[in-house]
Amino acid sequence: MPEPLVLAVDLGGTKVEAALVDASGVVLPGTRHRAPTGGGSSSEQLSDSVTRVVRASIADLPDEAELIGAGIGSAGPIDVRDGRVSPLNLTAWRGFPLRDLVAAIVAETHPDVPVRLRMDGLCITLAEHWVGAARGYDNVMGMIVSTGVGGGLILGGMTVPGPTGNAGHVGHLEAAGFDAPCNCGGYGCLEAIASGTKTVAWARSQGWEGSSGEELARDYAAGQEIAVAAVRRAGRAIGQGIASATSLVDLDVVAIGGGFSNVSPDLFDFAREAIAERHEFDFVRKVVVVPSGLSSDGPLIGAAALVHRAALVP
Repeated sequence: MPEPLVLAVDLGGTKVEAALVDASGVVLPGTRHRAPTGGGSSSEQLSDSVTRVVRASIADLPDEAELIGAGIGSAGPIDVRDGRVSPLNLTAWRGFPLRDLVAAIVAETHPDVPVRLRMDGLCITLAEHWVGAARGYDNVMGMIVSTGVGGGLILGGMTVPGPTGNAGHVGHLEAAGFDAPCNCGGYGCLEAIASGTKTVAWARSQGWEGSSGEELARDYAAGQEIAVAAVRRAGRAIGQGIASATSLVDLDVVAIGGGFSNVSPDLFDFAREAIAERHEFDFVRKVVVVPSGLSSDGPLIGAAALVHRAALVP
């Protein structure tokens, strides 16, 4: 029998990636392609980036394999009913028909292949539950802490996308004690406080002279005062968000990935300290907070899981 493979697409605020993923959750070597996105990109540039990576990965399909579907994980918000996306950090796309774009590209060579779209946070949660740090748990939140802050939920062993596909968008929970304005229109959202972009911006507003998350990580490791305060601030906000989410849906584990989650292992300790303050709620303090078990492959594995593990995705 031909090997069943899924085309996985991950659209984020700085890049779009595509790859082929097998039924064991392994990204096939040599099939992964990347193109830039970015808030300054036009709709045409974004469409071109998606088209290039999708076509490149499809061209890598081995002769002995069968393409059984395509899964797309996109930064939110999305509208799963119409297959449209409006990523907060990609202002050129508001209500853009991403599912139709990918479906049309796939149909050039593989007609009648199903294409599924979900929020990237839900995809990372699926990946962690399947082959990552949340294996063996049935009440899971996955988080991405990077250019933005995203998330997704699995409750009782099933994904919880919600009617529009945006359930679990933890980046837009508001953390008490913070009043930072968010691009969504709210104040004190995790994304406005704890994303890599906003943490660097806050540190610079306090007099820090660096300009990137990598520089912030370096200065944190060196004990630079503002860098330490910035990472502590981000970690505390993340912990408050996790505690709030756990109070609502009684989580077992939260797995956190994304580039800025690697700024320091202490980021997780600061989050755990904030959770531990719920001293009267054992069911909140029990939640386990762990780094992603999948490094940079997680979003693509999760997008592929929309097809490979379709039974978990209403």
